[in-house]
Amino acid sequence: MKEIYIVATQSPKPVSLTELAGSFDSEDVEFLTDVEGCLFSVRAEQTRIDVHFETRKENLGWSPDLLSGTEASHDALRKSRGFYRVSFEPGMPQASVAVFEALWCIRSLLEHVEGIAIDVTAFKIHTPDDIEELTELEFDIRDHITLHAVELQKNDAPYWVHTHGMAKFAVPDVEVFNLPEDDLQPAETFFHELCTDLAFGQGPAPRTVISTSVGQDFMLLPSDEARQNLYGATPEMFRGHDNQYTTVVSGDGRHVMTELLRQYRDRFEKETAEETAAFLQQAKDLLPAFKARFLRKGLMEPLTFLVRAPFEVNPSGSKEELDEEQLWVEVVSWEDSTLIGKLVDGGQLTTEWRKGAHVEIEDNQVNAISLSRDGEALEDDAMKALLVAERPM
Repeated sequence: MKEIYIVATQSPKPVSLTELAGSFDSEDVEFLTDVEGCLFSVRAEQTRIDVHFETRKENLGWSPDLLSGTEASHDALRKSRGFYRVSFEPGMPQASVAVFEALWCIRSLLEHVEGIAIDVTAFKIHTPDDIEELTELEFDIRDHITLHAVELQKNDAPYWVHTHGMAKFAVPDVEVFNLPEDDLQPAETFFHELCTDLAFGQGPAPRTVISTSVGQDFMLLPSDEARQNLYGATPEMFRGHDNQYTTVVSGDGRHVMTELLRQYRDRFEKETAEETAAFLQQAKDLLPAFKARFLRKGLMEPLTFLVRAPFEVNPSGSKEELDEEQLWVEVVSWEDSTLIGKLVDGGQLTTEWRKGAHVEIEDNQVNAISLSRDGEALEDDAMKALLVAERPM
């Protein structure tokens, strides 16, 4: 059993187990209060989740710099005196299932106590709303891991980029070396895709050369093996990072990722002003017909209606550093000037806007549109022809 989460609350006394038991009243769940050393234990889907409770006169003693979260959640942690320590066996019966069951346990607990949840493996603070979204929306690996970019020698890029949080999925954290600053964002996207596969048990086996969809090779090596041919590496560089890592290297074992990340760089090329203006004009010209066609859509028609709009994001948590992302939304319903849809991919900068989350958009916020049939996006001319041809007289 490994401690993965901590639920922190200001109350120094544990919740009433009689009251809590009702939240686990299900044929598929066992709620046990007689397990030695535990406040309670939950068994579900072959997963065992043990919860221990402790009272502390002082907080956990962790540096705030180690934990990501809102200022309000940090303040709640500082004031907490009761701590529920949530443990389970990572990977049992399957990595993502064990994590999901633990999060449901935490969600049930937070319905009875006021507090926040700490992901010990990823150094993240989750609010109750976060936990609710984690259990309701589509899986997003960014909710479960933290990426760190470190200059191994002060003021001397390139960077060592590594994850924290994969231990909860019963796999080592992942690292890559010698990244220039321009490749940090492409590497982040690559890490998210790779770690998602690993979390679902679909990642590549160690020492096996894998080809990407565009023919670039890479492989994963145990870090103690991969670091042997890392120029200038010393044990002191990795002090404080004692857990086992898996290192991403090129297909021939080198710490050179330039070619591998090439396919990810295009995603971060900024749209030109001319392209933005063209998308906006197309949306203005076709939105009435686009909206009308959506409202006439048949239940079995293989058409998907997508719109793009700006969403406010706050990566740093500071009100002075608000930014915005252009996100695509699949239209679910449309009434008057308001449409309701679900986010197609979620935000790149933060997880404030998660994939699958339902959002409301006003017509005047739409700055681009797209129409797909059977999962294939229509070209602009084909979309316009379909919308104009089917416009009612």
